[in-house]
Amino acid sequence: MTSTDQTAPSAESVPTQVRTRFAPSPTGYLHLGGARTALFSWAYARRFGGTFILRIEDTDLERSTPEAVQAIIDGMQWLGLEHDEGPFYQMKRMERYREVVAHMLQQGTAYYCYSSPEEVEAMRERQRAAGEKPRYDGTWRPERGKTLPDIPEGRKPVVRFRNPLDGDVTWDDVVKGPITISNRELDDLVIARPDGTPTYNFCVVVDDWDMKITHVIRGDDHVNNTPRQINILKALGGTLPLYGHVPMILGADGEKLSKRHGAVSVMDYPAQGFLPEAMLNYLARLGWSHGDEEIFSMEQFCKWFDLDHLSKSPAQFNPEKLAWLNNHYIKLADNERLAALVRPLLEKEGAQFDGAPALAHTIALLKERANTVNELAPAVMMFYRQPAPDAALVTQHITDAIKPALQDFAVRCATVEWNKAALGAMIKEVLAAHTLKMPLLAMPLRLIVAGQLQTPAIDAVLELFGREVVLARLQNYL
Repeated sequence: MTSTDQTAPSAESVPTQVRTRFAPSPTGYLHLGGARTALFSWAYARRFGGTFILRIEDTDLERSTPEAVQAIIDGMQWLGLEHDEGPFYQMKRMERYREVVAHMLQQGTAYYCYSSPEEVEAMRERQRAAGEKPRYDGTWRPERGKTLPDIPEGRKPVVRFRNPLDGDVTWDDVVKGPITISNRELDDLVIARPDGTPTYNFCVVVDDWDMKITHVIRGDDHVNNTPRQINILKALGGTLPLYGHVPMILGADGEKLSKRHGAVSVMDYPAQGFLPEAMLNYLARLGWSHGDEEIFSMEQFCKWFDLDHLSKSPAQFNPEKLAWLNNHYIKLADNERLAALVRPLLEKEGAQFDGAPALAHTIALLKERANTVNELAPAVMMFYRQPAPDAALVTQHITDAIKPALQDFAVRCATVEWNKAALGAMIKEVLAAHTLKMPLLAMPLRLIVAGQLQTPAIDAVLELFGREVVLARLQNYL
């Protein structure tokens, strides 16, 4: 093998059957960067009627856990990013990897290396001392006319890929543009360990090859892996996919997004009261744009999404903008759906639902003000607990001077038609009869009925509490 000059197809040349994949390592939660990568890969497949594949890269036995696998599955399900094939697990494909390694050894594109880890580290130390880039020196690499050392007794070899010695690896990255890496910068990569287990870069190539992946959209922390994977794939005779490396997500301070910026695990967000459609809309705009469009459905996104408008610059995570989007989607959300999310939060606080208004109705009244489901729950709680207004507020607002108006209001409550419009008209009549301004009557009514000074329009609140509850609570103060 000599040179490996290659150029991937441009973003414009879309194959007839698009096949994308999301391939996380289950060594922790599904983070926001991974979720965005999954979203972009999913949307591209959806736009072209292609196939989206979920692959779990679980060969890191020390760090991979079943809990992390489940966290990935749960995150994808919450976001609604349904896969068409998979999930495939690399640990279940060991036989296939060994088969490919054996083929490469037979073809001469890979070789056994008996250098010990200590010997490899020593050679790299010598190279560093000489100002050279550390890399395997090819001691066990077969060459024409070369005599290899004697095999050390009892030592199990690794298998190394026979990387080209000259030439370049070039690909037209759909995000970053053309990238060229000299083969002299690349090592003879270990593709199988002494126990026969394959390494990450090798498994990725075999999987992408077998699964006929056409587009690899992933974080730019994988840029250094790409030339190695291209060389291995070409050695196998595989078709090169189109590569696109998306810049990372940064915090508002310009640093890499981490726990100190708040939640970074996708599954932290439903627990904080965010809706999946808000998260999807927000992630879609982190590093991609369609004109000035800020709010759009996933159906619209899949119609618009292309690789040409992925940003070359890192995106900054803005919690305030996510909250604004979440408020938008809460206002659009079905009230019964929100009720199912809010009810468990109310139950934890001892809410009483017997004789109280339907939860969906109180949510309809109050959801305009809520940025999250977790803000909506305490807002509607006033309908599901006994009021306990602050004594100082009672003294301030429920005075002897206002009680005649409250008494008049109570009398009229017994016969008024119980709807918002009729209640609003009746309140105006009481205000006129007692020469009062709205706050002087509305504030005491809020304290008596809801136990707090801040509520939506008093006529709407009274309508939901119902005639019997309002009259009974008024009676306690009259």
